[in-house]
Amino acid sequence: MNSFGLIFTSLLYLAILFGIAYWAEKRAEKGKSMVTNPYIYALSLAVYCTAWTFYGSVGRAVSNGIDFLAVYIGPTLALPLSWMILRKIIRICKVQRITSIADFISSRYGKNATLGVLVTIVCIFGLLPYIAIQLKAISSSFLILSNADIDSNSGFFAKDLTLYIAIVLSIFTIIFGTRKIDSTERHEGMVTAIAAESIIKLLAFLTVGIFVTYIAFDGFADIFRKAYQVPNLKKVFVIEQEGGFSTWFWHTLLSMLAIIFLPRQFQVAVVENVNEKHLNKAMWLFPVYMFLINIFVFPIAFGGELLFPHGEVNPDNYVLAIPLKFNHKLMALLTYIGGFSAATSMMIVETIALSTMISNNLIMPVLLKNPKFQKRFEGNLSNLVNNIRRTAIVLIILLAYIYYKTVAEYYSLVSIGLVSFTAVAQFAPAIIGGIFWKGGTRLGALVGIIVGSVIWFFTLVLPSMIGAGIFPVSIMKEGLFGIYLLKPFEFLGLKGMDDISHGLFWSISLNAICYVFFSVRSKITSIEHNQAVIFVDIFSHSKFIETSTIWRGKAYIPDIRSLLVNFFGERRTDRVLRSFATRHHLNLEARHADPRLVSFAEKLLAGVVGTASARIMVSSVSKEEKISMDEVMDILKASRELMVSNKELRKKIA
Repeated sequence: MNSFGLIFTSLLYLAILFGIAYWAEKRAEKGKSMVTNPYIYALSLAVYCTAWTFYGSVGRAVSNGIDFLAVYIGPTLALPLSWMILRKIIRICKVQRITSIADFISSRYGKNATLGVLVTIVCIFGLLPYIAIQLKAISSSFLILSNADIDSNSGFFAKDLTLYIAIVLSIFTIIFGTRKIDSTERHEGMVTAIAAESIIKLLAFLTVGIFVTYIAFDGFADIFRKAYQVPNLKKVFVIEQEGGFSTWFWHTLLSMLAIIFLPRQFQVAVVENVNEKHLNKAMWLFPVYMFLINIFVFPIAFGGELLFPHGEVNPDNYVLAIPLKFNHKLMALLTYIGGFSAATSMMIVETIALSTMISNNLIMPVLLKNPKFQKRFEGNLSNLVNNIRRTAIVLIILLAYIYYKTVAEYYSLVSIGLVSFTAVAQFAPAIIGGIFWKGGTRLGALVGIIVGSVIWFFTLVLPSMIGAGIFPVSIMKEGLFGIYLLKPFEFLGLKGMDDISHGLFWSISLNAICYVFFSVRSKITSIEHNQAVIFVDIFSHSKFIETSTIWRGKAYIPDIRSLLVNFFGERRTDRVLRSFATRHHLNLEARHADPRLVSFAEKLLAGVVGTASARIMVSSVSKEEKISMDEVMDILKASRELMVSNKELRKKIA
């Protein structure tokens, strides 16, 4: 197919997506929001299905057989089983105005900036390979469909198609995700467009699957019978991967954690959620989506092996190669758009989530601690935050491109994706422990994530860099520094597991042990204890959390107002403050700010710059007084009793 025609089709598709997003935002302005529809919410969760799913599942099925299903069984089980966890996380994020997974962990453990930095760094290094394979998938599918010379993509800059793809997607992501300053405001257009892409990639995959199964062959029975007669394909029907059933367990557990803790999943499932009840719909609709997008994986895999018996086509490319073999150009183009949808939706949401973390947890806390900086950008901080996020989006995609050119070209889509899954799994002990155990501390979370991330890098990332020739092969054969127990795939002498299961076992186990051990041994601060009570008992406190506060100190209303004006402008700031003052019978003409107003202002700022940065900003204009844990508990107890008494009073009046 003509290369210029494909480029035009790709740009036209992006323009249509932008049109959908624009239409959705205009509807929202008229009070007809699309994201209030639970089906849109459930479909947006399908951003989990990336180019890895669209192309890589077929390749994985050929090489590993039925084992590829573990990655999809996990999410299918996770939503129904983790309903309580997700609902709790959503409620916490709404109450605390949390904007990212880094912000969540930072806020839980005393609004600690160091934790936010650590989580952001782990996400960047863990997900760059995952973004890189999306670029690889788009580039490869373009070259296959246009029958272009592979050498035309080998140049590092001059004639590199992937570089231009990266540039276009950077611009498109900036347009999509950085028009609003408040990260807790819903990206109505983005979510609607992602839901539309979920439908497009599903329809494209089903079209190819139906064609292969019922036109190229005579149904499931025919294609399975012919595949079973091929000696090389008999292995597909049994579980004979290294590790056996233990591989299923670890891969299923890994994907269960990924569906919750991947930044893009956290963005669409938590930050973009407008109604907790939408989870009820997603609990059954998302598993149905998982079933449909996987039902034709084996027929396509077997069809590819039967139609290309001599290995002339990479199994990852069977989805595109089969329509081309039968000269069905229109179907091939639809398939290309489906894969393009799968890759771009992931890149858009992931880079938006990462750029928010970089802005709120890496850059802004450092800048806001500098009084000269605050004075210089006074009144213009909102533009600065948006520019930081735009720059971060460009840098993330550029780094992913560099990783693709240096490492990702040598590995399959699925192998790199599973490595990224293991990276985000390191947040599980700190988050799950943090919402159910009040004893979890900042030190426990910090040490746990550091230890888990180091083990992840050593057992999974280092081998890929060795394979790319960056580090010597002797590390794999003899161990680091020649120490036998420090072999990446046989860490501490453990053998008999596949590399992903091995890396996940050691990293998550040592992470959890360190989290519990150091939490028990360390002393909890008053703010950590307060946050622990709020997070663990969120359903008890969320109805009155706005008016209950442990903040005590002196702050002036003009100072608080000026902080908010820097980000929201005078008109919106005055409107919000008046609304809050009316609800709680506060006098905005007073000199000193009521503690509830200060706490409210901090939460508003948290929606823009994150909880740690918001804490820094409020502290810069106030003198905070310490409060004992007994006083914390008294305040929460009194607030709860007040809520109960008000409820009883309303019953009596009724």
